[in-house]
Amino acid sequence: MKKKLVPLLGIAFVVAIISTGIFYGLFVGRLKSATASGPSIVVAGRALERGATLQPSDVKLVVWGVPEMPAGAMTALSQANGLTLLAAVQENEPILQSRVASRQNGSGAGLGISPGMRAVSIHATDSSGVVSLLRPGHKVDVQLVLTQPSGLPELRTILQDIEVLSVNTTGDNRSNNNPVVTLLINPEGADMAGLGDSAAHLRLVLRNPLDDAQPDLKRVTLPQMLQSAGGPPARTAKK
Repeated sequence: MKKKLVPLLGIAFVVAIISTGIFYGLFVGRLKSATASGPSIVVAGRALERGATLQPSDVKLVVWGVPEMPAGAMTALSQANGLTLLAAVQENEPILQSRVASRQNGSGAGLGISPGMRAVSIHATDSSGVVSLLRPGHKVDVQLVLTQPSGLPELRTILQDIEVLSVNTTGDNRSNNNPVVTLLINPEGADMAGLGDSAAHLRLVLRNPLDDAQPDLKRVTLPQMLQSAGGPPARTAKK
């Protein structure tokens, strides 16, 4: 009886091994198939430094493995060719639109600075109420306030319809915590804003985003304002 059981146990053992192998092969095959069916995205082929201009040899396509791709991911190697890195990337790290700039389209999504424009930061003096309302994309006018040699204050609107790039309400040590606002402006306006920020006080005036009018505004002085508000001096009626 025992002699008859030995061949049966051997056959059962062989069948178990074959079944396990078939099951493992099918499971691994399906797992690999599911992984390989995900979307392909562009990643760095090696570690790259900030400022590097991407060449075909710097990137490669890999299967992401999940249906949802990272925001701003590229799906073709040609999309990355010629782009400039705004930050360093490591090998196999996805190349995202927010981390590159293009000379062709003029803007890196992380900066939003078009050709011919400049980003300049100013310290908004006595404008904390307006600054608290500001968000990137809002439009402002820039006022310059200085003191004349006579000691009287003078105000001039030096820039109009200027786009806000960012707002830092905590300020910095130099400005005694005055809010720092970064503006998108042409080179001439950037020079004016830089000089005004260094030599005088700058205020911001929030404007309607649909209002792009730029009227010719004259300087305002305290005597002019008082005269305009009060009109000619009143005369005493004769009896």
